[in-house]
Amino acid sequence: MNQRFVEVLVIGAGPSGCVSAAYLHSQGIKVHVVEKSVFPRFVIGESLLPRCMDHFEEVGLLEGLNAFGFEKKFGARFIKGDKICEFDFSKKHTKGWDWTWQVPRADFDKVLVDELIKKGVEVSFGQEVVDVTINEKGISTTTIKDENGIPYHVEAKYIIDSSGYGRVLPRLLDLDKPSVLPNHSSIFTHVVDVNRPEGREGTLITFDVVETEVWLWVIPFSNGRTSIGYVGPTEFLESFEGNNAEKLSQLLKLSDYYYERFKGVEFLFEPVLIKNYSKSVKQLYGKGFVLTGNSAEFLDPVFSSGVTFATESALLGAKLIARELSNEPVDWEKEYSEYIKEGVKVFSSYVKEWYSGNLQTLFFHQPENPEVKRQICSVLAGYVWDKTNPFVTKHNRLIRTVAHIIELEKQKSE
Repeated sequence: MNQRFVEVLVIGAGPSGCVSAAYLHSQGIKVHVVEKSVFPRFVIGESLLPRCMDHFEEVGLLEGLNAFGFEKKFGARFIKGDKICEFDFSKKHTKGWDWTWQVPRADFDKVLVDELIKKGVEVSFGQEVVDVTINEKGISTTTIKDENGIPYHVEAKYIIDSSGYGRVLPRLLDLDKPSVLPNHSSIFTHVVDVNRPEGREGTLITFDVVETEVWLWVIPFSNGRTSIGYVGPTEFLESFEGNNAEKLSQLLKLSDYYYERFKGVEFLFEPVLIKNYSKSVKQLYGKGFVLTGNSAEFLDPVFSSGVTFATESALLGAKLIARELSNEPVDWEKEYSEYIKEGVKVFSSYVKEWYSGNLQTLFFHQPENPEVKRQICSVLAGYVWDKTNPFVTKHNRLIRTVAHIIELEKQKSE
């Protein structure tokens, strides 16, 4: 059987895999990226956060992305009945990027991987990882089937699993574990947005809350198409009868704000239903491997954290591997696992408090507290490691406390 040797094997050519591979290549490390799909391909995760712009810029992928003309995202809007809350990324507590993009991932990922290939990184498509063994020294032998189904081996000093929802190493190495988040599902598609309003209204990414745990996302793209999708408890989405298109058509009627805009609009593909999407793992790294992005943890789409966690973990993991290959000491538990888990815990608190209703209480309370809003905005922009932000350091209790105070004030005024 054909056998190859590389220093680092990257599984997956999405944002996570591209960022890690670009960094390693810049350090003169021999890296090979294998991807099961053939690009362009559809994938979810279409709303980015400003924090990931730092990562694209650092590894030299930003210029190509900027030239494509993706729809710029300057914040996010949340609607609940007649209440509206808008976050402006330029008005946040933490210094950093004030904008990012909302993107059709088929185009976005294709631009990324094309830029990677231009840099000289070897990327192979149509490659399925079917087995992985790692010896006591951390040297891995990965069995891969090529586009013709012919198996070959790749021996590597390190594997970066950036396979996203494919979750290659969690499956093959028995690393999966149940998420602590409640069971939610999503159903979504793309439409030609023929009724899109002119101006700013037509470009805004919006989350329309129809019930505390049920909301609609609307993500307009620069190509005239828009991503629409509902999120809610699994049993709620399953309560609607018919096929996925019929289910989504019924769900759209729940939105007073958007129903007229999307009523009768043709779905560009059969709506996709992802059940119980939250995922977790027993460990983020091991001898000879590291998990990045959605192959490690996926929380919830409500705050668009997926791509940012993917690129944050990819860049950090690549930097630590580069150090280790240079014979520098690396404390993977402290420098990688604990760091990534800190960010995951912050966003997990926000997800939990969103569905509890406490965070929605803060979002829609009037009059707004400008400083509180600036601090929360930083979290929504992806800056969840900023220890100067009390809504980061006290994430596990501050949201509940402020929501409780607001409710007490309401009761006094009634």
